[in-house]
Amino acid sequence: METQKFIPEGWEENFRPVSKEYLYKAMQTGTTMQGLVKKCDAAYNLYVDFGNQLVGMIPREEVEAVNIDETGFPKPNICISKVNHYVQFKVKGIGNYDNKFILSRKAVGEEAMDWVKNELKEGDIVHGIVKSVQPYGAFIEIGGGIVGLLHIEDISVARIKSPLERLKIGQKLQVVVKYIDRGQDRVLLSYKELLGSWEENAKEFEEGSVVIGIAREVEKAKNGIFVELKPNLVGMAEYKEGIAYGQKINVFIKKIIPEKKKIKLIIL
Repeated sequence: METQKFIPEGWEENFRPVSKEYLYKAMQTGTTMQGLVKKCDAAYNLYVDFGNQLVGMIPREEVEAVNIDETGFPKPNICISKVNHYVQFKVKGIGNYDNKFILSRKAVGEEAMDWVKNELKEGDIVHGIVKSVQPYGAFIEIGGGIVGLLHIEDISVARIKSPLERLKIGQKLQVVVKYIDRGQDRVLLSYKELLGSWEENAKEFEEGSVVIGIAREVEKAKNGIFVELKPNLVGMAEYKEGIAYGQKINVFIKKIIPEKKKIKLIIL
């Protein structure tokens, strides 16, 4: 089931100048907007340029709803890291000058947390953007600053050593909500469910054909080498010396066994 109440920050990276009237209307309706942060001042307030000589300021206390320290403020490095990035916000008011609008990213984050707690369901498919890649997985923003964890084993059926083999920071993708810990405001995600079933992937291959695969798990016992034919399709070949992990190899498809979901290969 595909659902998306909050679009991840930066999903639509394009600058559209807006009018003063549009900002007034957004303030009245509580509309969530997105804009590019141009600078962070000495007090860690953020500034968004709307064009048409209109500027929005996100005060430091309105920058974050989640990543705040014991003082209730986001850490300085969080504010600085938003410069030259698209963020979402609501228009909260007008500053001392008519052309400066007061914005709140925190308000969007609070709405997004309510969405996660009350509406988001396991099995939902949502848009995401890769924000960080670690050895154990990737952190994916799914909207309103809310970030979920995609464990390495949930990236694909074919086992990989690093998420960087599949993902990169800033990459846009769809993910499945695997688990929600509403008490801890924690979301676990999965990607492999969207790469097709064994049957769907196996239909693209025929017995007796030669294809290119990627060697996986070659460092294990010498009874065979797992070969990735597609991210969600792996075959087994007899062990052969000199094959390295990640190496592209030509393989002969000896046998496809649908009832066992197995493919037997020969490395050429």
